[in-house]
Amino acid sequence: MLETSKVNLFYGKSQILYDIDLQAQKGQVTCVLGTNGVGKTSLMRAISGAHAVAGGHIQLDGQDLTRLTPFKRAQSGVAYVPQGRDIFPLLSVEENLQTGYSCLPPKDQQIPDHIYEMFPVLKKMKARKGGDLSGGQQQQLAIARALITRPKLLILDEPTEGIQPNIISQIGEVIELLKQQGDMAIILVEQYFDFAFSLADRFYTLKRGRVTMAAEKSEVTRKDVLANVTV
Repeated sequence: MLETSKVNLFYGKSQILYDIDLQAQKGQVTCVLGTNGVGKTSLMRAISGAHAVAGGHIQLDGQDLTRLTPFKRAQSGVAYVPQGRDIFPLLSVEENLQTGYSCLPPKDQQIPDHIYEMFPVLKKMKARKGGDLSGGQQQQLAIARALITRPKLLILDEPTEGIQPNIISQIGEVIELLKQQGDMAIILVEQYFDFAFSLADRFYTLKRGRVTMAAEKSEVTRKDVLANVTV
């Protein structure tokens, strides 16, 4: 579904990513792991179009995304849930969800029932302002808003950060459900190792902007993966 080839990225004169090759398959969770500052979020921003790449190619479902704007990539099926969630604090939960309509044709501009089935708390709180929700509820809102866009690729950047354990469990169940449905590829960037390892089908580890391991879960042990993400 997604393939990056020889992706390089710079911030000013500093090179952050070096020749990144990555694949994410439909119906699978691809985990990108590594310590802070190795380039994980930069890679997600490159895929989503939030930061232009200096070289290489990014393809989704056979379409070259490399030079497309973030909006065009969203229309093409890329949904990005960044660190910090970026919900609109003064809009209601329902209005936040409706912002996902922007890249959909008019006939698809509705909140499907399954969104509220996956995140029942959002239905209860749909009139409440986004800024009044807890951190965990805001994370659920951010994921739900991304799913409104009917993505082919869902990128989740640190979805468990600062969230209470019961919400982490619920988010894990939603990711597992989406994987089983087989409609999209999922990229998960995560520091919570147990959460990532339990969901992953494939691992990529980064160190200093380079891929140090690319492997199917069936090919490696927990110890192998952990050795590549510890200092």
